[in-house]
Amino acid sequence: MFLGELAALGTAVCWSLTAISFSYSGRLIGSDVVNRSRLIFALLFLSITHFFIEGTFFPTHVEAFRWGWLGLSGLLGLALGDTFLFQAYVLLGPRLAMLMMATVPIYSTLFGWLLFGETVSTVEVAGIALAIGGIGWVVTEKRPGMTVVENKQYSKGLLMGLLGALGQVANLVTARYGMVGGFSSLSATMIRILVGMTVLWLVAALRGQVGHSLRQWRNKKAFAALIGGAVSGPFLGIWLSLTAISLARLGIASTLMALPPVILIPLEFVLFKRRVSGRAVVGTAVAMLGVALLFNIV
Repeated sequence: MFLGELAALGTAVCWSLTAISFSYSGRLIGSDVVNRSRLIFALLFLSITHFFIEGTFFPTHVEAFRWGWLGLSGLLGLALGDTFLFQAYVLLGPRLAMLMMATVPIYSTLFGWLLFGETVSTVEVAGIALAIGGIGWVVTEKRPGMTVVENKQYSKGLLMGLLGALGQVANLVTARYGMVGGFSSLSATMIRILVGMTVLWLVAALRGQVGHSLRQWRNKKAFAALIGGAVSGPFLGIWLSLTAISLARLGIASTLMALPPVILIPLEFVLFKRRVSGRAVVGTAVAMLGVALLFNIV
């Protein structure tokens, strides 16, 4: 019971850790380098896991239509959507970038209704509204004293975050089509990552950036954060997210997966000793009330 919802909450925790790791490493070696490099290590970790669970290092005998849908999901979500999101990490920081991703449930609920005939109760709609409202309240506190350059970066970061959110919605919808019939979420994750990784490194090769990307791995601090983010994001996070959308309704799963901005509040306090404001506490409480409504426990 609630296995899909729990997987979605696990995804939110993983993506919170990933946001911190990739925001840090992206500022050191560049967001494009981090984006394409993390998929190599994630695919390696997933291959080992796939061997112990499924008996092979990579899924075999996969139908062509699944390759089509999951490949499209990898292209839209990992190659395009995450490229925009990683730019937002650098320009806005992890919390504000995750705020833009909080718009995903709105689009996902709409597509869930249009494409899959999903229904959402009045209580669940209230839960979605409270969760998104609480997230927005937490991460939109004013930052006084911004320069003209910082304002331009902020505007560009918001655009990158919005495009990243749209990529995530397209990723979820297309992945769901590819996973019909109870297809393994782990196998689906591997196919998506393989396609996304291939596209990103081909683009890097055409731009002559492969050597530069590999040389950046020599930065020990950035590399350590890169590996940590690869484990929590493309490895555990994507696996859990696909499990969530296969077992829970799309709009509900997406709302729970949109909680990283709230989760990042205590994480930033513990890791970076950043003070948690009263507004952040109130917003967190509102968002948690929304999650409770989604579980029908209040």
